[in-house]
Amino acid sequence: MRDTLENLYFGKITPNEQDITPGSVLADAMGRAEQCEERLTARLEGEEKTLLLRLLNAENEISSTMALENFILGFRLGMRIAIESLDEDDGNLTMNREEG
Repeated sequence: MRDTLENLYFGKITPNEQDITPGSVLADAMGRAEQCEERLTARLEGEEKTLLLRLLNAENEISSTMALENFILGFRLGMRIAIESLDEDDGNLTMNREEG
């Protein structure tokens, strides 16, 4: 456990960095989205192009915020599970009522 904490402290663990496997479902979807964005951007001018870029930036901000929130929620759930697993006085199902 100490190694993990030290690695986290020294920045060797970066949970938000991920390698995307070429040819994966995610990589393919990202490629399609990039192609669509490029084609739309090339066709639009002026205010419409600006509006599209603002929409894409807002969507990216929403996605990043949700990823952070989901990370925090998942971490908290994991910690609650870990804490609960250490509770030895939680009503052991193998004990008889008289023993407890």
